[in-house]
This record gives sequence, structure tokens and C-alpha cells, in this order.
Amino acid sequence: MIKRGVVCAGGLGTRMYPLTYSQNKHLLPVYDKPMVYYPIQTLVKAGIKDIIVVAGGPHAGNFVPTLRDGHEFGADHIYYAYQEKEGGISQAIACAEKYAEGENIAVILGDNCTDADISKEVAEFKDGAQIFLKRVPDPERFGVPVFNEHQKVVAIQEKPSRPLSDFAVVGLYLYDQTVFDKIRRLKPSARGELEVTDLNNAYLAEGKLKWAELNGYWRDAGQFETLFEVSAYWREKRLNLSGGKERE
Repeated sequence: MIKRGVVCAGGLGTRMYPLTYSQNKHLLPVYDKPMVYYPIQTLVKAGIKDIIVVAGGPHAGNFVPTLRDGHEFGADHIYYAYQEKEGGISQAIACAEKYAEGENIAVILGDNCTDADISKEVAEFKDGAQIFLKRVPDPERFGVPVFNEHQKVVAIQEKPSRPLSDFAVVGLYLYDQTVFDKIRRLKPSARGELEVTDLNNAYLAEGKLKWAELNGYWRDAGQFETLFEVSAYWREKRLNLSGGKERE
């Protein structure tokens, strides 16, 4: 069982300029809610009520009045950690170490919007790491798994120019308490970041990486096109749930 979740919501959001000149990317609207609401709701739905939001950049302080203490989402506590540099996802995860207090953690990226239910995986998780895969039209934007003939993941490639499958590793991960020691042993990539793909491959090298296909809608909202797509999806879903009435 995992009781603590980490939302990685740092970065400068340069691909989203000019929208992010004066706002953190993860606080941009996805239909009727700030983007970061969606990953938090994913964790809460899975039974994770203690959540660490890792923010960075000049607009990190905007998370506090937006999220407050988390009770609106059903969370028991929301803690805030600050990522000093733009050092990659694994570095952002490392910022949550003191809040994890030696417990297993679930990690979700702040631009990942999904209606999937991972409560079963969270409840059954014991050790190692678990990644979630989803078929996408643009796997070259993500970490891509390499399978053997038995559908076992034998490697993960970071943003390959020629993906070997149409599966992407989504920004949702389950890690045991050894994750922070593994991050300390990572080397910066060619772009100077501690890559989450390298972290996952470290678990893979130990034979402790599992995977599951994510059931339900999933998309990252980190580009103009996908931000529009995700907003349209949630608008349609809300209208269906409300009998076709717009929110007042």
C-alpha cells in the first residue's frame, strides 16, 4: 500500500510561451480547473491522501493559494517542496525525500491528465517499481519500452527518433523506498538532467520493474495541441455527467 504521492510540477514551461511568461504551466486551465488538479485527483482516487507538490521557477508560490491545504480534493495534507534548478524529473522526485519519510511513493507529473483508476495497483504495491504504459500516436515524445518475445520490458528508450513500439511510459510511477538512493547514483544526461528513464532502467537492471497498461483516458497537456485536446475531453465528459448542462 502506498500512502504518499508526489506531484512533479516544476519547470519553466518554455514550450508553452507566451502562456507561461507569468504563470506556471501546471496552473494553466484545463477546461474548468487548473491543470494540476487532475493529477492530484488521480492520487486521491487511488487512496493517497498525503501529497507533496514539487514546484519550481519564478511562479512556484502560486500553488499555495490555488491548492491550499488540499481538503477540497479529499487530501489530508498537501506539502510543498521547491526544486532549485531545472534538473529533470528524477531531481524533482528527490526534492520530496524528507516528506516521504522512508515510505513507498506514487509519482505523477503535473501535466498528466487521466481518468484511470490505479487504486488496485497502489493497494497491492510492495517493492521495486511499477510503470504504466499507454498506446499513443506520438511515442517519440516519451520514454518508450522495448519488449522481448514474452512481452517483458527489457529496456526503456528516452524519446527515440524511431520508436520500437507505439507504447509510451506515461508520467505515473510507483516506487519503493530505495528510489532516493538510486537517484543519488544517477548521472546527468546529455541535456544535463537526471532522467526518469534512467531511474526506471536502474530498477529494470535489478529485475524489479513491473508494468501495467493504463486503462482509461490519458494525455499530457504539456503542448498547445494536447492542452486543447485535454480540455475538450474533460468538457465533453463533464457535459455527459451533467446531462449536457454547462457548469454555472
